[in-house]
Formats: sequence, structure tokens, C-alpha cells
Amino acid sequence: MNNRYGLIYEGKAKKVFSHNDVDKVIIEFKDDATAFNALKKAKFEGKGKLNCLISARIFEHLVKNNIPNHFIELKNENTMIAKKIKVIPLEIVLRNTAYGSLCKQTTIKPGTTLSKPLIDFYLKNDSLNDPLITKDRIELMNIISSKDLEIIVDLTLKINGILKSFFRNIQLQLVDFKLEFGYDLKNSILLGDEISPDNCRLWDLNQKDDTIVSLDKDRFRNDLGGLIDAYSEINQRINDFI
Repeated sequence: MNNRYGLIYEGKAKKVFSHNDVDKVIIEFKDDATAFNALKKAKFEGKGKLNCLISARIFEHLVKNNIPNHFIELKNENTMIAKKIKVIPLEIVLRNTAYGSLCKQTTIKPGTTLSKPLIDFYLKNDSLNDPLITKDRIELMNIISSKDLEIIVDLTLKINGILKSFFRNIQLQLVDFKLEFGYDLKNSILLGDEISPDNCRLWDLNQKDDTIVSLDKDRFRNDLGGLIDAYSEINQRINDFI
């Protein structure tokens, strides 16, 4: 990245730089992969580019479906220009099918289709390992107003409906996903971060039996191998569909 753009923030998977326009930022996607709150780390050449391209296409699809988000345009294959937002320190996880931490923390069996989508809130705080928190705790900590939290819940449910249909069209089951939101300079709530196989759990529907084939970061989390092949497959299916 050109030195004239100052680094504002560096996370596990992205770097955020300033832009000539104060309303905008430049987001560069990294090739780093992390899991279990960065206890497990690796680098995969091309991962940043794939996540950037996939996110861009999905953000564009969400805009067409009236979901406000921070994406403006691609700068290049692994960098996007986005609206500057003040990130709300919450991770919103929506689950359609039971898997992962939900099954470790409850008696629900992996693969169970949930009767309705489950929304969980996590505090974005690495030092506390991003704990699961309640609406009352969010209110107690003055993170966000109850009114704005309801707006986020409503948006998350709408996004789920759009994404489930989008992924089903390319033979993928949307098991669960993580979203982050923020306020733009006009104090409107926008979807931020990314929508990619890094924060969506996606199962291949092309299997003839009930075998679960993950095309997401579980390939790294669970040492399944083939992470770049899986991400490339999703990118190709999206391009073929769009």
C-alpha cells in the first residue's frame, strides 16, 4: 500500500488505511488465517484476494436488496474502498443449523436444523476472548441503545434470508455467519467487515449422501486441508451465477 495512506487499524485478516476522502477508508485483505482467537495461525497465498472478491460481490448483491453496507468499490483484487464507519464492538452470529460452539455449549446435536434462526451476541474484545453476552449486558455496558440493537437484529434476519437464497442458488448451505456493524458519519447503521468463507460456514450441497463438505474456514480450523481450493470454488460459483 502507498505510504501516503496512513494505517488506521490492523486486524487478524485485514488492514484499514486512510483515504483522501475523510468519508472513506481503504481495506486491504491479508493472506493470514487465524482460528481459536488467533491461537492457531497460518498464511495462505491468495486467500486475501479471494475473500476480497467474494465480499465485494456479496456486498453488491446486498445493496441491490436494500441492505445498507460500507462497500463502495474494488480498488484492486485484494483491496476495497469502503465508507468510514465507527465499528460497534459486537459480533452478531446468526445460526440456521447447529454446529461448532453451539453444540459444545448445549445438548443440541451437530447438524440439527434450528426451528428458527438463532442470533447470538459476542463482545468484540480479544483480551476477554470475545465472550457470549446478553442483551441486558449490552445495555448495562452502554455499548448500543436497545433501539439500535433491534435495528441490527432486524437487518441480520433480512440478510440471512437474502444470503440463504443467494448461496442455495450456487449449491451451498448457509449454516451460520458472523456480522459486524458500525455507524457512518451521519450516524446511520451500516453492515461492515466482510462476508466471505472466513466468517460464513458453508456446506456443499452437491454431495450425494449426508457427508458434510465444508467450503469455509473450518478447513483450516479442523485441519481438513484444501482451504484455497474451497475458497476458489466459492468464488467461481459466484462468478458463474452473477
